[in-house]
Amino acid sequence: MGMDVKQLKSLAMAYMGDAIHEVSVREHLIRSGQVKPNDLHKQAVAFVSAKGQAKVIRSWLEEKVLTDEEERIVARGRNAKSGSVPKNSSVQTYRYSTAFEALIGYHYLQKNEERLDQLLKQAIYFIEEGSV
Repeated sequence: MGMDVKQLKSLAMAYMGDAIHEVSVREHLIRSGQVKPNDLHKQAVAFVSAKGQAKVIRSWLEEKVLTDEEERIVARGRNAKSGSVPKNSSVQTYRYSTAFEALIGYHYLQKNEERLDQLLKQAIYFIEEGSV
């Protein structure tokens, strides 16, 4: 596919990133022995909530975990105009959540498997450690 990922709109990258993060979380929960579908869903919500994603991305920005290029993608994602904000989320939280998803989508679409895997694992660890 001859697409230039860097030219993609942030919301398109976030759309992809949302799905990739969700699959990563589901796989993590299943591998860790969570098997009841009801438990799986409840557990997954903590990981994929806008609040959780926003806290992860803020932490990465504060701790300088991201490269300059990644910070640019995050800034673009944060500033993307989506037109609507879910009722249970503040505008700022939602924007940071979109930035997180855009970053994940970017790495997935660029086929940066190693960095993608690293960030997804860090996000899961951060949320599991109760930082959210």
